[in-house]
Amino acid sequence: MHPHTNLEQLNVFISWCRYGAVFLWDTGSSVGEVSGHCKLINSVDIKQTRPYRLATASDDTVVSFFEGPPFKFKFTIRNHSQFVNCVRFSPNGNHFVTAGADGQIFIFDGKSGEHVGSLGEEKAHKGGIYAVSWSPDSSQLISASGDKTVKLWDVGAGTAVTTFNMGSDVLDQQLGCLWQKDHLLSISLSGNINYLDKNNPDRPIRTVKGHSKSIQCLTVHKHDGRSYIYSGSHDGHINYWDAETGENDCFSGKGHSNLVSKMVPNEADELVTCSMDDTLRYTSINKKEYSASDVVKMDFQPRSVSVASGGLSLAVCIGQIVLLKDKKKVFTLDNLDYEAEVGVIHPGGTTAAVGGKDGTIRLYSIQGNTLKDESKTIKVSGQIMDMAYSNDGAHLAVIDEKKVATAFSVADDYSVKNEFYGHHAKPVTLAWSPDNEHFATGGMDMMVYVWTVADADKRIKIPDTHRLHHVSGLAWIDENTLVTSSHDASVKQWTIIY
Repeated sequence: MHPHTNLEQLNVFISWCRYGAVFLWDTGSSVGEVSGHCKLINSVDIKQTRPYRLATASDDTVVSFFEGPPFKFKFTIRNHSQFVNCVRFSPNGNHFVTAGADGQIFIFDGKSGEHVGSLGEEKAHKGGIYAVSWSPDSSQLISASGDKTVKLWDVGAGTAVTTFNMGSDVLDQQLGCLWQKDHLLSISLSGNINYLDKNNPDRPIRTVKGHSKSIQCLTVHKHDGRSYIYSGSHDGHINYWDAETGENDCFSGKGHSNLVSKMVPNEADELVTCSMDDTLRYTSINKKEYSASDVVKMDFQPRSVSVASGGLSLAVCIGQIVLLKDKKKVFTLDNLDYEAEVGVIHPGGTTAAVGGKDGTIRLYSIQGNTLKDESKTIKVSGQIMDMAYSNDGAHLAVIDEKKVATAFSVADDYSVKNEFYGHHAKPVTLAWSPDNEHFATGGMDMMVYVWTVADADKRIKIPDTHRLHHVSGLAWIDENTLVTSSHDASVKQWTIIY
């Protein structure tokens, strides 16, 4: 069967080790082993035409060449002096190239594996090369390098036709590239995906600025009639996304230097964020630029932030609760006899609810610039993970580590309206729908539930919302559109039909 094998059936398993296996993807049958390396294998490629060939690149500075199927080791290529990061056969199968940390790109005959030449004069790039990608007609290729450039090569002439200068910052190093039909793309160390322009090599056609670290929190805000999604990540990076088109960017200037734990928009069209860098920031949504003057340094690390009308903000820190007005601290509660986890201000601005690790919610009245303990407490099953008032202030929803979601009726002295069960692991985030009749919860069980406040048995279940990690943030664009984020660094929109 091997002489009649289709290329589409071949698969290669490397597992970032010193060996690998080649198998047919439809049957799982083995058609060879990958050997010949003494360090990690970084890259592998299969010749797209008969006779089939396979090449691997490794940290041991060598390339191994195989014939098959069944694939058998033929010989070792030792042209590179440092790690070999990438190997790619041309679409027509006539050649393959190898690229390494030594800044070299070597060209080889696709059938025999013989050395044909190299790209560039002394070196192809001044820095290490991390990726190459061929043009569909096999006459050109692009290469991505740590020298912060992408180069377009005429393979026949061995010369660079165009050099794309991607910037001067460390994060502008180029780690990947792709030639997809008419599109040339590269990936920066920052995580940006760049659509390259042959006619203007110093300015990409478009740059997609997603997250390269896990997303920790999420919110939605309407501006000029359009809904925008805001997401904050583990490295302090904040992105905003047009909910309709998906176009996105990040705030300019110097922002948070550590994990963004919570964010919420206020009535002044500012994004209020708290971070593990021990600060609260107030960033203008209109200017989309961080302001050095609108930063409040906290005494302790803030875990949660909430806002209300009149310029009020409530920050729950480790061992401290801080009330702020017009971006200034006006009142502080210290020496707490419990560990506060999350705090929310009632939309009316007169009450603050603070949830503790002991499973107790404590209610404080906001009187002028002070917080007064009303000695009113609400008990739930376990440690409080998150909570939020409905937009109309009628209900307070709470989730706890015992996998229970509870809705309390505010007007009825915070009596239990309903309890909701369904999560198999502790829920970690919740968000109210704009209709005030539903709220969503996301848990460590990878599940998202949409609950109906008036009917605990009426629920919508979204399993495997993010397959790699649990949901870290929830927000609503409208009553039928839910947004989720995760530690997988992605943001998703879901249509909810009741």
